[in-house]
This record gives sequence, structure tokens and C-alpha cells, in this order.
Amino acid sequence: MREHAPSEPAIDLSPSPGDEVKTTTCYMCACRCGIKVWLADGKIRYIQGNPDHPVNQGVLCAKGSAGIMQHYSPARLSKPLLRVGERGKGEFREIEWDEALGIAAGWLGPIRERNPDELAFFTGRDQSQALTGWWAQQFGTVNYAAHGGFCSVNMAAGGLYTLGGSFWEFGEPDWEHSRYLMLWGVAEDHDSNPIKLGLGRLKARGAKIVAVNPVRSGYGAIADEWIGIRPGTDGLFAFALIHELLKADRIDLDYLVRYANAHWLVIRNPGGADDGLFARDESGRALCWVGGPHPGPLPRAGEGTVAERSDSTHASEDAPHHVASNTTEEPPLPPAGEGRGEGRACPADTIDISPAVVGEYTLPDGRRAVPVFHLLVERYLDPQYAPDAVSERCGIPADTIRRIARELAQAAFDNPVKLPIAWTDAHGREHSEMVGRPVSMHAMRGISAHSNGFHTCRALHLLQLLLGAVDTPGSFRYQPPFPKPLPPPNRPGKQRQANGALDAAPLGFVHGPEDLVVDEHGQPRRIDHAFSWAYPLSAHGMMHTVIRNAWAGDPYKIDTLMMFMANMSWNSAMNTGETMHWLTDRGEDGDYRIPHIIYADAYASEMTAYADLVLPDTTYLERFDAISLLDRPISDADSACDAIRHPIVDSTTQRLHAGDEARDVRGFQSVLLDIGARLGLPGMVLDDGSPRYRDYADYIVRHERAPGVGLLAGWRGEHGELEAKGPPNPEQLQRYIDNGGFWRSHVPESARYFKMANRGYLDWAQKMGFLGHADPIVLQLYSETMQKFRLAAQGHGDKQPPAEHRERVATYFDPLPIWYEPFEGAQIADGATRFPLSAVTQRPMFMYHAWGSQNAWLRQISTRNFLYLHPDTGARHGIADEDWIAVQSHHGRIQVQAKFAANVQPDTVWTWNAIGKRRGAWRLNKDAPESRKGFLLNHLISDITPKGDYANADPVTGQAAWFDLRVSIRRLDAADDTQAVSQPQFAALSFEPADDRPLRYGAQFRKNR
Repeated sequence: MREHAPSEPAIDLSPSPGDEVKTTTCYMCACRCGIKVWLADGKIRYIQGNPDHPVNQGVLCAKGSAGIMQHYSPARLSKPLLRVGERGKGEFREIEWDEALGIAAGWLGPIRERNPDELAFFTGRDQSQALTGWWAQQFGTVNYAAHGGFCSVNMAAGGLYTLGGSFWEFGEPDWEHSRYLMLWGVAEDHDSNPIKLGLGRLKARGAKIVAVNPVRSGYGAIADEWIGIRPGTDGLFAFALIHELLKADRIDLDYLVRYANAHWLVIRNPGGADDGLFARDESGRALCWVGGPHPGPLPRAGEGTVAERSDSTHASEDAPHHVASNTTEEPPLPPAGEGRGEGRACPADTIDISPAVVGEYTLPDGRRAVPVFHLLVERYLDPQYAPDAVSERCGIPADTIRRIARELAQAAFDNPVKLPIAWTDAHGREHSEMVGRPVSMHAMRGISAHSNGFHTCRALHLLQLLLGAVDTPGSFRYQPPFPKPLPPPNRPGKQRQANGALDAAPLGFVHGPEDLVVDEHGQPRRIDHAFSWAYPLSAHGMMHTVIRNAWAGDPYKIDTLMMFMANMSWNSAMNTGETMHWLTDRGEDGDYRIPHIIYADAYASEMTAYADLVLPDTTYLERFDAISLLDRPISDADSACDAIRHPIVDSTTQRLHAGDEARDVRGFQSVLLDIGARLGLPGMVLDDGSPRYRDYADYIVRHERAPGVGLLAGWRGEHGELEAKGPPNPEQLQRYIDNGGFWRSHVPESARYFKMANRGYLDWAQKMGFLGHADPIVLQLYSETMQKFRLAAQGHGDKQPPAEHRERVATYFDPLPIWYEPFEGAQIADGATRFPLSAVTQRPMFMYHAWGSQNAWLRQISTRNFLYLHPDTGARHGIADEDWIAVQSHHGRIQVQAKFAANVQPDTVWTWNAIGKRRGAWRLNKDAPESRKGFLLNHLISDITPKGDYANADPVTGQAAWFDLRVSIRRLDAADDTQAVSQPQFAALSFEPADDRPLRYGAQFRKNR
């Protein structure tokens, strides 16, 4: 028999990823990494990380790599849509852009003429708030808010009112020098690639990583220690650590006096209009106390802290600060008394003095005052914060708390980091080296998404400050353009000018009661009640309250709700079922209670079905975007950075399958400018009424927020010779494209630490336009802004809260951080018995918000979710692994499948967020696992508190309290779970399902090759 040689396939051992490569910025999460996009035959072939990019240095995660399937998603919208059926069914007819824009302008024009506040404009995870906020300001509506209102405003406000910066994406640990890192409530969905790079560096150096989280996943899985804390108790844990540090005198008083307001005098006048305010001189400078006899028996400072200092911005070399004792179990404060003899009050920013930090003093005008640090010690040395007192509530052994406090102190004080870098402080004093505390912290939504989240964030910052661990070598570091003055200078707009525009952007930072957006009776002027007495410091607005309030006409009826990329009928909604009802409910006249809904998105999401007019957006690879320093910058601690996206491909050529119709889509930013020009909005038209800007790309280049300040900081000036500030450069976008899509300007080496008081940094930041002045920024242990609100609630000042809010404001506007039980657990009678478990969500590393979980490649990792519970929890409730169970809250009930996992605190259950889909949404098959077995905890979460008096939110900032949820669980009987389908289920949306053909993307490329 004749033998035949086997047929071997031709294998290309060095295939090229494509025939062309372009660089841009990823949009698959908030990380905003640099990517290289390879094209073949005009289609996206491969996405890889850009090794030259400052954010990710070439590292790319599963989400970023799967951007191909985001771009070619079957759920992409193709044409503008006009509703033809009942709202919420998903029944539309396609229309042309001229008709769509005419309809939008036709609805918005009369609103602009009679009352701009009848437009509520709310944007989701769009990353272009520098434009959308400006557009709302020019339209003249106060009703504008952004994604952060239900996502991260506690983090932002807690930091910006304490440090002038914050966690999240605006600061980072010192990855190169830190020896001890605490991660508080950190999931894997934000800033993931820089964190992974940083954790790798820490692990390589042998630094200790401690993860504080009810769930151990992702970063927590590689941590050296996991502390499975009960949700909502992080602040209490932080106070116990503070208690131990104070008791042991392991604190950095020199740091607190140099850079914070520890020595500022606070007036003690109970019942008076000045009680709790800072004592100031005639020019408004805060005062401190110097000289005179020691105010009480205060032994020598503890080893490694105050006693070791070498110099101080304020203190003289040989004069010790007053410091709490460390010789007794609970060190006594010095006795209060009358004036302290020969001492005197002087401006707190005076140098070469040794100010008192404890004791009570009598000012020249007879008023009594104590230093901030005195108040701090009074509060946190209270036995209620001792480890044994908080251990059971936090679920952390008292010995563990004491050990962590010792480890923090040892890491901070026993081996300080010393860098041989000379620098000059804000007072002109020269330093030969930079000395820092190698303890760093990072925190995210796990601590902020609670009704006590604002104060928890402040508690963590207080802990950092006591350790001297903010912007020193080895600690948490600011990223430019931070730090900002405290509070930041931009206040929310509330008055309309002659041209109809607001006097400032709708979002901002309240400095006192006079900045609230309320009417003459103290009632809210905004549809979301942000910046009202109910939620005064709501710096990002409150998207989660808009739909209920618009439906109820509280405080007034609106005409049009316009939203961009905000899936508010599904995974971004609390009280999901009622939210869908409010969107479709009709009044007695038969008309919808919310008359018009305009929605812009790239995909057929659950929210798209509730729109009257749909404006189809591009994918992120088909448009220009500005990742601006005016918005959410991508800087690192050593440099200021911004970036762009630019069209890698033409949307009209991007078909998923051969024979598909061309898409007719436009970037929402360009659409917004078009609508603004049609309405003749200030700044968007020329004198002859013609559009000022051709499109968003033109706006990015030519718009100036202030003379010389635009959306992008790189290559400004006529020839691109300037940075940060300068006239527009017509070639600016091309310069970005040529440079890989980003710009970077390094902070001078001598200015990279102590940014709040470093003359080199302050001058550089002022030159770059980040600061209006180069004055030092004093960190605020004690917040006078908070005290102003408390005084107003006590009946002082011209602006006082209505009677129904007085107790609330007086309680929660404490100038020092406090802890209180999250509202849902505290307000339910017998709550601990009826609903014994906390329920939280996390986002997986491989998905991000709802739009990632419809991605064909990412769906191969997971197409459904489980409710994860500890095996001991299952045993307590008679539940076996993979049983179907009923989960009940005070608000609702769901049916889900349970799965055992030992990586969760036993009194907590959890699941992945946003994987569950409504049937028919995202053009998934109506029987897709995401809708049959996937689910949302959102169905259990009420949008109001159990008492029904306020939104289910933090009382200071209004952030949605997603993680306050309390539940009970029980196994379903066999008769209950025969269908093995998650509940509740809703009617399927009418979107046409995607083609059933397998998405074997890439086969054609191989065939062609």
C-alpha cells in the first residue's frame, strides 16, 4: 500500500496583528489606559496596551482587550429613534438626524424661554462633564448632575473638605516607597491597571498589604491580610485605630501643626453664634496660642513621634509641642480653667513658634478657646472607641485592632523614609531632605456607598493625618491638579444672568448655608434636592432621586428629562420596579407625568426603551473625547496628564456581519453642541446666529473656559509651544495623535511631595492654572464649614434650615468625623432579627457597569451571577450549595441561586453587580442566562429610608446608600423553584434580538491572510 505524507497546515509563526496601528484611550472602565488599536482591512483586529502611556505602561486587562466586541456589539444603535408605542415597550421607528435634532430643539426651546429649570439633564459614566456641565450652565438649568452622585461623591467631598484631594482616581499610594498599604472597600473595577502595577511593586519589595473589605476578591486575594469587616463599620474601625494611636502617643504632632489646623483655636461658647468657629484676628487669620506656662501635667512625648522631630514649619527647634500623655491607660486631658497667664494668641500661620495643641485659653476679648487637637483627643480617647467596645460591631477581634494600630505606628515612625531631595516650603524655609511616613491608604466605594460614608471617608483621612501620612514619601500622594483649597473655590450656580445662563456651573462646593440652592423659604430649587438643607454638600448632584421627584413634581414639574449613558431604569436605579412605573405613569389628563424623555446611548440598554427620542452615540473608537484636567484627569503623582480619544475608524464602515446596514450615529458631545446652536445658547453661536463650533473636536481645540485655559493642556499657543495655558492651537489634536494620544508634564523633582505646602509645587500649580493663588493649603482635621451648618440648625445666622431639617443638620454636620449606624439597619424595628445579613455588590475585574456585561467575549467568562454566602451562613439558615433561595429586604423580595464561598464575612452576602439583564435588553436573546438566572440586588433597595422621610442616602452629600441593604434569606421549597429562574421577571423589551450566528470574530482575517 502506498503511503501518503500527512497534510500539515501552513502556520504563520510571526503574524502581524494588522496592517495599521493607531493609538488612543480605552473606554472600557474609568482607568482610561492608553491602547494601540490594530486594523486589518479597515476593521478592528487587535487591541493591546500602549507601553508609552503613563497610566498603564502597556498593561491591559480583559475589559480593554475585549473592546473589540464592545465596538462591534450587536446591541449598537444604528439610527435616531422616535417612540411609536407605549413608553417602556421599546417600540420605535427610525428617523433621520435632522428630524431628531429638530424634535429635541422643539422641546427644549420653549423651556429655555419660559423656565430653563424645566429641563433636567443628567449624565452617567460619560467622562465629559467639562462639556456637559458647561452646556447646562449655558442653557440656564440648575438641574444638572453627574454619575458621581450615586457613585463616589462621599469619597470626593470627604477628601476635598479635609485634604483638598481624595482617594478614587485623584490620588495614589506612593508605590515606590510605601511599606504598609491599607485598602479600604476597594473593588477591582476602577483604576485597575495602575493599582495592579503598584501592588506588584509593593509585593516585590516585601511591603505589607492589608485589605479591609467584607469580601475577599481581586486585590484582597493577594493581600497579606484580609480583614472581613461588617459593611458600614469602617469608620468605627478607623476610630478604634485612632484611639489606640492617641493612647500610645504614636502620632506626628509636628506634621499636624506644620500642615494641618491642629493648633487653630476653636471658640467655646455653648449656645452662642460663634461656638465652634475658629478664633480669628481682624484680618480673618486663624489664631493659635503660644507662650505662657504649661496648661497641665503633660509628660514627654512617646518614642519615635514628637520627641524625634528635627525642624518644623511652625515650631522652633527647641520648644516641644504640648502632647497627650502616654503613661496611663486613658491619658487625662489637662483641666480646663481660666486664662493661662503670660501666653498670647497669634496668627496660626506664624513660623518659629511652638503653639499649644491642648488646653483652654482666654482670648483678649474674654472668649474661651481650645485648639483643634484638644477637641480631637477629647472625642477619640473616649472609651466608646476602644477596640473592645467596637470589636463585636465591626466583626474584628479587639486584639487584631490593637495589632493593626501597632503595625501602622511601627511602619510610620520606626523607619521613616528619607529622600535626599532639597525643597523649600511655602514659608521660604529650606529643607535638605524629604522625610515621610511609609504608610499609605487607598479607598473606594465599599466605604463611601453608605449613609455614613462621608464621615467614614473623613475618618480615614483623619487617621492618615495623625500618622503624618498625606503627601509625604511613602504615603498617600496627590495627583495634579490636586490639592485644591479647602473647600474648593467653585460654588454651585444658582442665579441666571441677562442672557439666561447661570452665573456658575450647576455643580460645585458649598462653603456655608449661603451657598445652598434653595428658595426664600429654604425649600429645594433643584429637582434632585441637591444643595438643599436635606443634602447640603451634594457636590455631584443626586441622579438617584431625579425620577421619583420628577414624577411627583417635587418641588415642581419638569418638561423634559435628558439623560446620557445612565441606565436609570435598571442597574443604576434603586427601587427598580417603581422607577419603571414612574417613567411610564400618566396623570389625570392622560399625559405622561414626565412629558418628554430624551436619551443618548450607543446601545439598546434597558433605559433606551423608556425614551421618547433616542440619539444614537458612537462607540469610543469612532469619536473624539477629551480626558481633561477640567474633568477627571489621568495624572499621576509625579506629573500632570491629559489625553484624547480620536476616531480610529469611520462609523459608517463598521459592520459586524457582511451585508449589515451602515450605522448613522453621531458622538453625543457633537450632538449637544448642535442642539445648543439651534437654541442659540450663549457661547455656542456667533453674532450672526451660526454655530460657533463645527463639532466636538472643534470645541476641544477652540473653547476657552478662561483666557488661555481650554479642555486640553498640551501643545497650546499658535505653534504648540506652550503648555497648560495659552491661546488655542489649530494643530493641537494632531499633536496629541502624534504623541500617542496623551500629554504629560512632569512636576519638578523638588515639588513632588508636601504639595500642600511646597513652594515649588504651589508656584508650578499656579503657573499651570491649577490654583488661583500660591498660598499654602492647610489640611482640615476640624471642618468649620460643617460647624457653620450646625450653628444654622441651632438658630444662628441669616440662613437657617426649615424646622423639619434642623435636628438632622445639627446631628450630622459635626466638624469632627463621627460614626452612626447606617440608616436602613437603624430605622427598621427589630431589624437585626428580621434582616440579620448585610448584602453588597462588587464589580468583577472583567466587567464594568452594564455595558461590559453585554460584551460577547466577556460573557464567556460569566453569563450569570449567584448570591454568594459563607458556608457557615448557609448552615445557619438551612441552605445548601446552589440552592434556590428567597432574599427579602424591608422593601422587596427576589429569588436567586445561592453559591457557597468562604471569601465573605459570615454576616454578609454578596454578588457581582450589573450582570443581570432585563429580557430583551442589549439585543440579547430573551432566554439569555443574564435574564433567566442573572439578577440585581437593586430590586431590594428602596430609594427612600425605611422611615420614608429622606432619600436612601448620606445626609451630608446625598450619595446613594447602596450598601446599607439588610436582608433575610430562606431556602425555597421544591415547589417554588421548579423553573429555576430568578425573580422578579419583567415583560421582555421589543428590541429585535441579535443574529443567532456565532460571533466568531477574527475567522475572516485568518481566511484573508
